Amino acid sequence: MAHGHQIHLIRHGIAEEAGQAWPDDTKRPLTEAGARRLRRGLRGLAGAGVRFDLVLTSPLVRARQSADIVAAVTDPRSPVVVIDSLAPGASHQTLLADLAKHGKRPRLALVGHEPGLGELAARLMGLRQPLPFKKGGICRIDVDDLPPTGVGVLRWFMTPKLLRQLKKARR
Repeated sequence: MAHGHQIHLIRHGIAEEAGQAWPDDTKRPLTEAGARRLRRGLRGLAGAGVRFDLVLTSPLVRARQSADIVAAVTDPRSPVVVIDSLAPGASHQTLLADLAKHGKRPRLALVGHEPGLGELAARLMGLRQPLPFKKGGICRIDVDDLPPTGVGVLRWFMTPKLLRQLKKARR
């Protein structure tokens, strides 16, 4: 069965620790090492030909920074759009409504947070248990329609370590 849309779920990179230095969790940025590791992993994916027509991101700083890196490394022409429905605690129905607005785009990247991404992946594939995403982890799920009306197919799921190894293997 052919699927019309590729949904790539991407967890943001390693961010500064929550605490006194960052009392407002929405403003915690990526660490320098987190940005570097995410960039390195994405280069392997880009080298394998993965591109996005649109990058949707949570409004939190660490996700927005990650989304900018995703676009810069895979295709600088990919627009980055902030949507509140990818923020922690947002409803699944709101996210589906946002996805419906982008139904003409066949290759979407969604940059967000755990546990929301893992829960979204499970819902898209008709599973009961969420998929665990490490920071910088990425999966591709193919669906027929946006918003998804049926069960999607997991095409691949890569941890940050696998992404970095993919980059090394492509040299």
